[in-house]
Amino acid sequence: MSEEIENIQFELTNELVEQVEHLIEQKDDKELQPLLKEFHYADIAEILDELDLEDAVYVIKLLDSETTSDILMELDEDIREKVLKNLSSKEIAEEIEELDTDDAADIIAELPENRQLEVISQIEDQEHKAEITELLTYDEDTAGGLMAKELVKVYETWTVAGCMRRIRGQAKDVTRVHSIYVVDKQDRLIGRLSLKDLITAKSEQKIAEISNSNVDSVNVHDDAEDVAKVMQKYDLEAIPVVDEDMVLLGRITIDDIVDVIKEEADKDYQMAAGITQDVEADDSIFELTKARLPWLVLGLFGGLGSVFIMKGFENVMETVPSLFFYTPLIAAMAGNVGVQSSAIIVQGIANDNVKGSIVHRLLKEIGLSLINGLALAILVILFGFIIQQEFIESLAISVSMMSVIVVAALVGTFVPIILDKRGIDPAIATGPFITTSNDILGIYLFFVLSGLIIGF
Repeated sequence: MSEEIENIQFELTNELVEQVEHLIEQKDDKELQPLLKEFHYADIAEILDELDLEDAVYVIKLLDSETTSDILMELDEDIREKVLKNLSSKEIAEEIEELDTDDAADIIAELPENRQLEVISQIEDQEHKAEITELLTYDEDTAGGLMAKELVKVYETWTVAGCMRRIRGQAKDVTRVHSIYVVDKQDRLIGRLSLKDLITAKSEQKIAEISNSNVDSVNVHDDAEDVAKVMQKYDLEAIPVVDEDMVLLGRITIDDIVDVIKEEADKDYQMAAGITQDVEADDSIFELTKARLPWLVLGLFGGLGSVFIMKGFENVMETVPSLFFYTPLIAAMAGNVGVQSSAIIVQGIANDNVKGSIVHRLLKEIGLSLINGLALAILVILFGFIIQQEFIESLAISVSMMSVIVVAALVGTFVPIILDKRGIDPAIATGPFITTSNDILGIYLFFVLSGLIIGF
């Protein structure tokens, strides 16, 4: 417990970074090693993120592989890539030997192809090598790309006493034993076993007698997001991975699923903001431009479209000039309502909560937008009264705004659902896409309806 409290209280300070840098500069390993060993490996990774590359590599080579292998997994990806470039294939292989197979495969996958072969050839543990090589054959966004080979499995024909002996040998390679999986002679998954049932059972009992046949699993080729949904739905800490013949291949633990959820959330957030690819703040100007420019071009054309619409209603603005000053309000309301509606739908799709008919969903959105639109329309009429605006103009603006809100809500609801049904990430519907389309549609409706009400 005391170690956990220390980790929670860790705070990276300039003084600590300067102290580490000074000890590295002095090559004072006798002071540096004990200092760093006081910290959790995740805290050391945080320190290394603040050091220059040469100093970070120095620390990695100084500490034992059991510690530095975990540090490497916690480093920022860009920094880890640079550190690995400065390690020999043998040194990387020594780090790989200490990692679980899923983490080891992730590290190797980041290396250039020719370097991957060199590192794999340097791994001395042949079983570890074979398992990592197998994991590298799976797509990274599938269950196979997430799973680890380390698990505890027992055969249904074993006795409890024999099972306990064999489990001790398997468990030493497994960081956390979430479940014990039961297989038949062909290694097909047929059940699971809790530690409680195993400990309380009689020594001579067969595993088949005390195992639970109700076990959730995922196929090795299932999409990573689908795996996350299954684990979230059934509140699982780990889930076994099988092939088409139900042969047990590995397991996926909750820490890997958290990474999947975070990456997907980051991607959706960037898409909603109009960024077409995964980028970070410290990426090159060229990469950032490539990611942002396409949606900015869309926004430009959308703005030009609004200009042409307004030019088409030039006579209206000459007759009722005050309408011109309300166009930013209409565009803002259309964009905001559209983004709100699409964001809720996209979130619902991600959580698998959007069910039932599209018609029912649209009718619900119409009712909600009418209530919101009416409340906002009353405020606009009150505003017109305060500034002594013609009532017919305030009425036209209010009715038009209500109509725009309803249409924007329908577009924000309908588009993500259709995109999802066509296999396109619905997150693309939020942000610039919805905002731009609703701006154009909103301004057009505003002038058309205002013209009909005022009578010109």
